[in-house]
Order: sequence, then structure tokens, then C-alpha cells
Amino acid sequence: MGSAAHIREAGAKPRLTLLLAAPRGFCAGVDRAIRIVELALQKFGPPIYVRHEIVHNRFVVERLERMGAVFIDELDQAPAEARVIFSAHGVPKSVPAEAQRRNLYYLDATCPLVSKVHVEAGRHFNAGREIVLIGHAGHPEVEGTIGQLPSGAVSLIETVADVETFTPRDPAKLAYITQTTLSVDDTAEIVSALRRRFPLISGPHKEDICYATTNRQEAVKAIAPRADVVFVIGAPNSSNSMRLVEVAKRAGARDARLIQRAADIDWSIFHADETVGLTAGASAPEVLMEEVIGAFRERYDIALDEVVVTQENVEFNVPRALM
Repeated sequence: MGSAAHIREAGAKPRLTLLLAAPRGFCAGVDRAIRIVELALQKFGPPIYVRHEIVHNRFVVERLERMGAVFIDELDQAPAEARVIFSAHGVPKSVPAEAQRRNLYYLDATCPLVSKVHVEAGRHFNAGREIVLIGHAGHPEVEGTIGQLPSGAVSLIETVADVETFTPRDPAKLAYITQTTLSVDDTAEIVSALRRRFPLISGPHKEDICYATTNRQEAVKAIAPRADVVFVIGAPNSSNSMRLVEVAKRAGARDARLIQRAADIDWSIFHADETVGLTAGASAPEVLMEEVIGAFRERYDIALDEVVVTQENVEFNVPRALM
């Protein structure tokens, strides 16, 4: 029998270490988009129509719905002369054009860092370059970026294999841009393959993957090697959240899983004295992180260890009409 020092009191909670990645959760673009909806509701009153989820998080969307936001798939679902907001992911140019045609009052909540990619795409197009967009097919940010230019001006590349089969019209007049929420490491491999095949390819002046995506991936890399499992709080349709799961696995976590909130945790996988990593995608509010920590606290004697890789102090202004 072990000594008294090693015998836990009857009913005592087992121990668990929670490693909290920082930065995590809301980025400046998400915070701005949500504030735009909140301020529009305050200024104009409900209903305010929002084209697509303002950010990819059901908790956020449902809270805004309770305040009077109405989420729609396309503008034709909004009545004439309604007030409409475009989501943080950006929209094709055809969307504001349709809003003007239908006399809809609209506010654009596109993240400024996504708008930066749109500007780059236009600059390359005007310089006569064919454009490669590194991104995920079907993601609203990708659809919005491709929709900035005439059909056929942008080719989507998702993998290194796509690079090998891509044939440009003129290798000397080629440029690449990227989705802002990709895996930093995966994208570097694709860019390397593009530069190997097309040495004259033009790239962005400053990397398109946004600061928040990069920082959250670096923070996960810092906690993953110490974690038995990493939980990423986020939505299945959130690109940056899904990338965090992949990054955690590659960086040495024995397991990594996406959860939307505490109710999704499979408690059967834990043992005493384990270490659990926690982070949240850029569209997941801190209240969900607090909920998950609270759920662990109910079941375990937890030690919290926050691992900070950098501090963020980025802020984006809302449109003047809401100031």
C-alpha cells in the first residue's frame, strides 16, 4: 500500500493541467464585424439583414438573432429598401451591385485584411497578370475574392498536387494571393512549389495569411507537445479553427479535437494527471472558453497554465455611418 502522501482523499477530484494557448479567440476583424451588427441594431432598430453568418460561430449568430438580426443566404431574401450587412468573409462585387440595384442600404463588415487581398488581386489583374488563389473551394472568403474579378481571371489552388498540374497562360505574368485563414505551414509548401515551377511569380508585399491566424497557430504549436489532447473551440465551417486542429496534431499533441462548446467534450477519454491544451478559433468568443474551463473545474482539480507567444493590440474602426 502507498504512503499516506500518495493516497487521495475519498471523493477528491483527480488532478488535471489545462494549458491555455494565447492569443486565442476573437481577432480584430471578427470583433469589428460583430460590433457593426450590434451598432446597426442600436442605430436603426431591428430587423437588420445579414448576408451569410457574420462570422462562423453559431453561439455568436444566435445571440445576434435574439437581438434582431436576420441571417439570409442571398440578398433576394431581404425585402426592398431593407438594411443589409455583408459578412466578415467578404463578398463578390456582384453583391453590392445587386444591393444598389434593389435600393438596399448596406454596410460592409468584410475584414480589412480580406479587403487587402481583394486590392492585391485587382492590382495584379490591372498589371496583366494571371492570378492563382491558394485557398479552400467553397469557402465564402474564396468565393468573395474570386468574385472581385471577371470570370477566369483567378485559378484556385488547394494543394501542392494542384500546383504540379496547373498550366498558366504565361509563366512570366503570374501572381499568387492566399485566403487569410490557411495553415501557415501548408501554405508555405504550396508557395514553395509555385516558386519552384514558376520562378517569376509575383507574391504579396506582406503575407496574406492574417496576423491572428498566424499567432493562434504559433500558440497551439507551443502547447501541443505537452498536451495529451488539445481542444479547439470553434465551428466545423470555420477554416481557421479546423486548421488549428491540424496544426495541433502535427505539432505533437497525441490527440486534437474540435468542439463547439463544453457539451461536446467526451469525458471518457480522460485519465488523472493528464495535460489538456485549450484554444479557440478567431470567431469563438471567450465566454465559450470560460464555459469549457468551468466544465473541467467541476470534474477535476485543475491547474491553469497560460502559454503566451505574443500580445495582440490590433483594432479596426467600424464604418463612419455607425460612429
